[in-house]
Amino acid sequence: MARYTGPKTKKARAFGEAIYGPDRSFEKRKYPPGQHGANRRRKKQKSDYAVQLLEKQKAKYTYGILERQFRNLFEKASRKSGVTGEILLQYLEARLDNTVYRLGLSPTRRGARQLVTHKHILVNGILTNVPSCKLRPGDVISVRNKSKNLSVITDSIGANSRNNKWSWLEWNADRQEGKFLEYPERDNIPEKINEQLIVELYSK
Repeated sequence: MARYTGPKTKKARAFGEAIYGPDRSFEKRKYPPGQHGANRRRKKQKSDYAVQLLEKQKAKYTYGILERQFRNLFEKASRKSGVTGEILLQYLEARLDNTVYRLGLSPTRRGARQLVTHKHILVNGILTNVPSCKLRPGDVISVRNKSKNLSVITDSIGANSRNNKWSWLEWNADRQEGKFLEYPERDNIPEKINEQLIVELYSK
């Protein structure tokens, strides 16, 4: 399966939630896409499997990762002691592209991924172009010197109030540098994902 690059609003409508952030088009049409999407009488009761699968798909599209990557993260989370679903979300939040997004260097995860792959981001002073790079507490994420004046980055920083919003991240605006302090607690992760359904799906 290739990474999804299609219409974001259409995918958000399929999940019934603005998974890519504020979306005026989604707010106007909060029903599934297709000619029968607005017809509530055609809505059928979903099976447990369908509900679990939909939740997994929502998590994958929210964080912009593929099935194999997602399963590998789940298997790593299941081997750790603790609550598997919570650890899975912590691993997703610790991805480099997601952290670049959380720091406000890009208004979207898709844009953050592009910043990483185009070699604009450093981790602990080392150029890193792997979006799935897993960060550890204490890691420092910064903008490459040559890229600090890019309008896509400066505009995002100027328009974003996310820079100091997350308790597990620290941001220095003057240096365009952030630090991954710790893995976030589940209550601090804002995504509306029922991770227990994902655990149940993979446990079958």
